[in-house]
Amino acid sequence: MAEYDYDVLVIGAGPGGYVAAIRAAQLGLKTACAEGRETLGGTCLNVGCIPSKAMLHASEYFDAAANGAMAKMGIKVTPELDLDTMHAQRRDAVKGLTGGIEFLFKKNKIDWIKGYASFQDAHTVKVGDKSVTAKNVVIATGSTVTPLPGIEIDNDKGVVVDSTGALELKAVPKKMVVIGGGVIGLELGSVWRRLGADVTVVEFLDQLLPGMDGEVRKESGKIFKKQGMVLKLSTKVTGAAVAGDKATVTVEPAAGGAAETLEADVVLVSIGRRANTEGLGLDKIGLELNQRGQIETDHDFATKVDGVWAIGDVIPGPMLAHKAEDEGIAVAENIAGLTGIVNHDVIPGVVYTAPEFAGVGLTEEQAKERGAIKVGKFPMLANSRAKTNHEPDGFVKIIADAETDRVLGVWCIATVAGTMIAQAAQAMEFGATSEDIAYTCHAHPTHSEAIKEAAMAVTGKPIHV
Repeated sequence: MAEYDYDVLVIGAGPGGYVAAIRAAQLGLKTACAEGRETLGGTCLNVGCIPSKAMLHASEYFDAAANGAMAKMGIKVTPELDLDTMHAQRRDAVKGLTGGIEFLFKKNKIDWIKGYASFQDAHTVKVGDKSVTAKNVVIATGSTVTPLPGIEIDNDKGVVVDSTGALELKAVPKKMVVIGGGVIGLELGSVWRRLGADVTVVEFLDQLLPGMDGEVRKESGKIFKKQGMVLKLSTKVTGAAVAGDKATVTVEPAAGGAAETLEADVVLVSIGRRANTEGLGLDKIGLELNQRGQIETDHDFATKVDGVWAIGDVIPGPMLAHKAEDEGIAVAENIAGLTGIVNHDVIPGVVYTAPEFAGVGLTEEQAKERGAIKVGKFPMLANSRAKTNHEPDGFVKIIADAETDRVLGVWCIATVAGTMIAQAAQAMEFGATSEDIAYTCHAHPTHSEAIKEAAMAVTGKPIHV
């Protein structure tokens, strides 16, 4: 029987990778994790989910003070922006959380092999200058920013930036152009709009937030316009030129037409992400990528190469940290001979703007393609907690099968939609009907009562509207 250095070697220490490593170690497997970044946590903790939320939260406080929301509640202040301190608290949050993962690695006796990994064969991986062997290798290398052809990103210069560069701006731009009306562009665009920038969002499609429910997408456009963003939908970018510390972006209608130029101090390119597989040496183990540049796996997250597994952003499905985490637990359990399962039909997605946008399951459009449905909707304007908090924007929408009443999808726009959606996901995981949710007692006054009322609305029986 072959002897290996490790039972499990995980390549990548992002949300999928570090969770896979910890779970494997908990199950008694000798585990190592290869990571070339100076800190653990991957894109999410270092330059993605966590630092962006720190900036979103801080900028919401500034906006509330600067633009009258606090004055409505009898709190009169004149805020002064200290951007250096705002950046410092972001970096402190990142330092604490990445350090926490390093502690968990030590606690669970996981070896952190520092360096970027490349396959020599299916069970031998070179990390930096050393080679290690493992009975099982888990690819969890995440994703990287999708480039826009013809537009060069230079985060150090700070004029044309990606999401990483947008977190590190040394000053609030007067004018910002965001290329891409998806989650990342809207979140980071929201940060700088709240801090004083004029923000224009350019989106190729006719609505923002691709992939979300159509009614949510339509409402999001109204909300962001009301907040002061300029939206140029059905518009494509044809080029960008930088002169000194300014940029000029050339755009035209997606269907063709007259071009126009947009002047900006900062251009944020945020058109999506792509699987990060470059340099892994997949060709050495006979592992090809699919048409989208991803690694295909079976239901257990095993690739076609025996002993090689893959999870997270490098495999098909939504590129979300919590999806990767669940897959990390599942793949470790499958390697250990247990049964690790992820229900990919019930993975919530959240946009952490103000208000937040969240959904789980099918959109109304997708559900209609599958058969007859019932839809219940309740406005946050009629929710008592939202009313007292001066948070009128949004609604909750529940989509159920017309015959069985089983919940197929839930969509929320609310200040705490990201938290609210967890209830809907749990209900769907247990196969709940809209009646099950409607007859579950919800605490009053809470935003989550809107979920109960939307469930009651599925059968035409909401109380407060």
